[in-house]
Amino acid sequence: MADDEDEESEEPAVELGDGPDVAGVPLAQVTSRLHFGIEVSEIRRREGDTEIRTPDGARELGDVLAESDETYFPTRQEFEQAVRAVTGTGPVPTE
Repeated sequence: MADDEDEESEEPAVELGDGPDVAGVPLAQVTSRLHFGIEVSEIRRREGDTEIRTPDGARELGDVLAESDETYFPTRQEFEQAVRAVTGTGPVPTE
């Protein structure tokens, strides 16, 4: 029975396609690298040049944060809400 499990674990759970690329990284990926509460200046220093996915295409996180009035994010949820308030929500274009 252990041999059967080893064979199954070698196959991917979801088959990946050869479709078009998506520019930028998901916001959740950036968020997972941060600790909260955190100041906006610290986010800019650590992740400001990271391009995130938005409905209008990839944008640098530092530019997005510059459009927000926030100076401190006590929680992950407040950070993501502030970013989405600037970028909007919706489908992300592919290349």
